[in-house]
Amino acid sequence: MSKTATDVIRIANCSGYYGDKLSAAREMVGGGPIDVLTGDYLAELTMSILFAKKMKSPDEGYVGTFLKQVKDVLGTCLEKNIKIVSNAGGLNPAGMAAEVEKIAEELGLSCKVAYVDGDNLMPRLKEIGSEGEAFANMDTGETLAEKGLRPATANAYLGCWGIKEALDQGADVVIAPRVTDAAVVMGPAAWKFGWSRDDFDALAGACAAGHLIECGAQVCGGNYAFFEEVPSFANVGYPIAEIEADGNFTITKHPGTGGLVSVGTVTAQLLYEINDPAYKNPDVISHFDTLKLEQVGDDRVYVSGCKGSNPPSSHKVCMNIMGGYRNSMELLVTGLDIEKKAELFTDELFRQAGGKDQFDEVDIQLVRTDKENAPTNDEAMAILRITVKSSDPKKVGRFFSAKVIEIALATYPGFTGRSAPGGGSPFVLHWPTLVDSRHITEKVHVGGMTTELEPTSQMDVEEIYYQKPMVDIPPAPVGENKNLPFGRVFGTRSGDKGGAANIGVWARDDEAYSWLYHNLTAEKLKEMMPEIEGYDVKRFDLPNIRAINFMIYGILGDGVAANTRIDGQAKSMGEFLRSRKIDMPASIAPTA
Repeated sequence: MSKTATDVIRIANCSGYYGDKLSAAREMVGGGPIDVLTGDYLAELTMSILFAKKMKSPDEGYVGTFLKQVKDVLGTCLEKNIKIVSNAGGLNPAGMAAEVEKIAEELGLSCKVAYVDGDNLMPRLKEIGSEGEAFANMDTGETLAEKGLRPATANAYLGCWGIKEALDQGADVVIAPRVTDAAVVMGPAAWKFGWSRDDFDALAGACAAGHLIECGAQVCGGNYAFFEEVPSFANVGYPIAEIEADGNFTITKHPGTGGLVSVGTVTAQLLYEINDPAYKNPDVISHFDTLKLEQVGDDRVYVSGCKGSNPPSSHKVCMNIMGGYRNSMELLVTGLDIEKKAELFTDELFRQAGGKDQFDEVDIQLVRTDKENAPTNDEAMAILRITVKSSDPKKVGRFFSAKVIEIALATYPGFTGRSAPGGGSPFVLHWPTLVDSRHITEKVHVGGMTTELEPTSQMDVEEIYYQKPMVDIPPAPVGENKNLPFGRVFGTRSGDKGGAANIGVWARDDEAYSWLYHNLTAEKLKEMMPEIEGYDVKRFDLPNIRAINFMIYGILGDGVAANTRIDGQAKSMGEFLRSRKIDMPASIAPTA
């Protein structure tokens, strides 16, 4: 499976989110041979953060920490001919490109900087709407007009061809805006191998590679369900995708780093924050239910055979909508009669505040962390979390906090505040929608020149139809059952997809997968996780990697920045599922 330098392009990722390890860029550039350094910074929550920054200063809107990384590695990258491609441009790629040029000038370096835009639809929303776009929410089906909402930002998820064009024009650094997470990998691969718009299988492979390395150290053993398998968490390595001309690739990391690259860690990341196995991208639909995973060496997993088909005729758009203001207070409730104490406090709080109707929304959560006959004071505590929302900042600001504090000595015994009182803060609603791709034009800016590119779906490209493979799953094993935590046999990974959450589940051998396939239905999942009972749950199968993916629609409300769940990004839902006990055949249970 070894390849020469000319056979592959080595694309390394130094960031999985805004706030990731600052030194990772330097470590990836200096830790071994790479051809491209990428960074992914734009989670949906990040777009809300960048919007808040841009509201305060119009010159902001990009990821400032990326500039520190550029200053750290730009000279070495130019010396080693390593390209830098990042989506850190966020809401202001032109501004970030100008800052990179300033850094190059300060360092006395000759550097060609390009940026891509065309994602910002705000100036054209009225025009696009007049042409029949209703901007329906992808999760709920409601339209902006029905909800009476007006977006503050609207950014289409662009694809990879603008990045390829920038590299074709000799760019050393490419600053992207809101592109798909995989685009920063697909673009360099398409540039290296000269792929055409209809090289769908190759593009599908690169898309899978981009999805796998987008979250930085996570594919290298970070946040891995079977964390006991990871030899060391000291200095966990960041991922490298060694992509071949046909789109097959190897996931690895620099030698001497901690972590683990295994079929298991790659499977976990493949399942992270996906919907159905037909992974949609504006350049290709990558069919994750066709690829094959092979362990081909220490910390080396070979991924092959991913099939691709024509991209959809629409682009996903991330809209941010000012949702109003909110405030939360957390209190500790201890010992006996927890529920009665919580009810006593909330009844009196809202009586003194003028009633719950004073607020647009009230959310009360009693988190039962307490144990019966607890051996310590801390273990006898539950958390009472009260959140209020309003379009009027005065109602949820100091007024609300003051009402909580005013009755501190007048309600339940053992009153203890867990959070300090504060003023209300604005929150942003996430509104995912689709628009026809005919409204999208990618613009590439290099050396004062602008090149415009249209989406593949708007070109005369032959339709490639994908035939879902038929897989015969053997009957589930039977025999004596054991009652044990689900996670002693199965791995999970979960995350957020707008207002929905996903939980990917996988087995490590064929017998366990047969049991999983035949037994873990959407109904069974609801039984194991009662809190999702009232939500629409859909199951998708990926037998090629012994996995199942569940989508739980609506559980995250209006997105990460607006919902009131303690884990607003659903990162822990998979581990909760793994903790639940269930009867399963002794033949698939661990022996130790």
